[in-house]
Formats: sequence, structure tokens, C-alpha cells
Amino acid sequence: MRLKDKVALITGGAQGIGYAIASLFAREGARIVLCDVVQELVQKSARDLEQKYQVAAAGLKMDVTQFSQCEEIVNQTLDKFQRIDILVNNAGITKDNLVMRMSEQEWDAVLAVNLKGSFNCTKAVVRPMMKQRSGRIINICSIVGLMGNAGQANYSASKGGLIAMTKSCAREFASREILVNAIAPGFIRTRMTEALSEEQKQKLASLIPLTRLGEAEDVAKAALFLASDDSSYITGHVLSVNGGMYM
Repeated sequence: MRLKDKVALITGGAQGIGYAIASLFAREGARIVLCDVVQELVQKSARDLEQKYQVAAAGLKMDVTQFSQCEEIVNQTLDKFQRIDILVNNAGITKDNLVMRMSEQEWDAVLAVNLKGSFNCTKAVVRPMMKQRSGRIINICSIVGLMGNAGQANYSASKGGLIAMTKSCAREFASREILVNAIAPGFIRTRMTEALSEEQKQKLASLIPLTRLGEAEDVAKAALFLASDDSSYITGHVLSVNGGMYM
């Protein structure tokens, strides 16, 4: 097991990519703390992990835009497990619109969750990680943070900012053996993409050299690599998981 007895804190972990990452980490022996804004769903997801993989798991309600809540969850995790080895900043939202029609609220909401939320969680975990002199921080970014996308100026800005924050944190934390990396998924088959018509999905697939959408497990496997000892000499890197759509 590549993560045996490691403690992983995963935001936005109740479903989708976050839950896929949690599932793979649990299969590899990690103890899991899932955080999400929907308490019932995140607790159910944690129970499912415990039953399926026989690992300790907790599901906690948390709003990543509130630093006090992030700090409290970190303290609860430390009380329960005495350490945090891995943080996955996965919580994110979209509020797509053209710039000329985008409201200030749509801009602020996306930046608050996707960028400030990742800052809040990183700030909350970095002190205990520094005391441990070890840690992995994995930021789930996006292909649009690299290439941009019409109608997603707010989302692109939040993910591009997260990529820049990844590189800055990697430089700040390296002396304490805390590695900070990012994953930039392309179009992944999730609840959002399943809402698209078959014609829309085929059009998307035609833009991808591998001619198919990715799966949440593809992102989870990249996260496992960055969380494991296999990536011990990698920091400040953006790992693209996009089927060759953006190179």
C-alpha cells in the first residue's frame, strides 16, 4: 500500500473527482478526512469509504471560504489522527457567463471558493506540516487555467491563480520537505458533463487527441502519484490530465 497510515484531508470530497481521489487513497491505506458543504452527503461518503476499504474516515461539513472553519477542521483532524500528511484542495464551483454579462457576485463567488478557499486550507495545514517536516499539498486546477475558455473568465482566473499559488508555495515550503503540486484536468466525465447532450459530448471528444473524455479515476491516479513517495523529487509542477487537448 502506497499511502499506508497516511492522513489525507480532501476538500470537495463528497462526490466527483474528490471522492474518486479519496477512494483511491483509502484503497492504498490512507486515513481520510472528507470535507464538503453538504453535511449529510459528506458523512455518507465517509461511511462508504470505511465500509468498503476498512480504513478510518471522517466526513465533516466545511465552507472553504471561511478560514476559521478550515482551521477548526484541521484542529479536529489533528486531534483525531495527530498529523496531516496530504491536503487535496479540490473544492470548486463554476458560475459561467460572458464577461460583458458576468455579475460581480458571479466573479466573487468563484474566486472565493476556488482560489481563496485553497489559500485558506493551505494556510491552515502548513504549520503542522512544517512541524512534521513533511507533507504533500495537491491543488486541483483545470485545463482552462492554462489555456483560458470563453464564458469562464472567473473560473479561468481562479484556476490560473491557483497554479501561480502552487508554484509560490512550492518555493516557500520546500525547505521543510513539503511538496506542492497541481493537477490540471481537462474534460472529465462527472455529474456536470453528464448533463451535456450526446452531441455536445461528441463535439468535446473531437477536440481531444485521445478522442474521449477522461474519468475521475484518471485524476485520482495522478493525485496518488503526487501523494506517494514516487514523486519525492517533484514540487511546483502542474500535471496535465487532459488526453492531449492542451500541450
